[in-house]
Amino acid sequence: MRAVLTTNDPVRLSFLTVLLRDAGIDCIVLDGHASVMDGSIGAIPRRLAVADQDVGRARRILADAGET
Repeated sequence: MRAVLTTNDPVRLSFLTVLLRDAGIDCIVLDGHASVMDGSIGAIPRRLAVADQDVGRARRILADAGET
């Protein structure tokens, strides 16, 4: 698994997760629980990660959506 994006914005993260999954790319949000432990104030950014073989395609999809 490799992170393709880091953000503190939960709405953006949700949108991008759906975008990748709609393209057939499984992804996972890392550091979500750590963010909750800080009181959800956004001090710890969450990472969106995909399998190693999907990194290139995921980055192209995110770039096409204006999300880099």
